[in-house]
Amino acid sequence: MDLNIRIGIHTGPIVAGVIGKNKFAYDLWGASVNMASRMESTGKPGKIHVSEETQHILKSDYTFEPVGKKIIKGIGEVDTYMLK
Repeated sequence: MDLNIRIGIHTGPIVAGVIGKNKFAYDLWGASVNMASRMESTGKPGKIHVSEETQHILKSDYTFEPVGKKIIKGIGEVDTYMLK
């Protein structure tokens, strides 16, 4: 059985913390979490889909392939990239 996963990465501020009274859970919130989730859900199996912000920070160390403009739910039209 083959296993193909999609990974989405975005760079930006988040809020993290513990929630719950009886059963504690650690969680992350914020627009950056949402953007990373959108990168994952609009990516391709077996690929790492990154936002323009992440590509800008990592471009000197990694090679990226432009995907072009994508409509991201709740965000709008953005440039995205696949890590090669």
